[in-house]
Amino acid sequence: MGMMCDAGLGVEQNDAEAVRWFRLAAEQGIAIAQLNLGVAYAEGQGVQKNEVEAVRWFRLAANQGEVQAQFNLGWHNARGEG
Repeated sequence: MGMMCDAGLGVEQNDAEAVRWFRLAAEQGIAIAQLNLGVAYAEGQGVQKNEVEAVRWFRLAANQGEVQAQFNLGWHNARGEG
């Protein structure tokens, strides 16, 4: 549902609603939702931009083997962000 709200697929596009759904799934340990929530925080999309929160969610997803989260975590660490 978060992806549908994020992209406006079958529902009105709504960043805040996407973040709500991403958070619900992320808190249950779903790696792709943790990645998506991290991206939302990194970009300030649907939430206030927060690099610390972005890195926290990227780390959780990366620890589960989510490759894009591993990349994002490395990128933020290389830049000293979060």
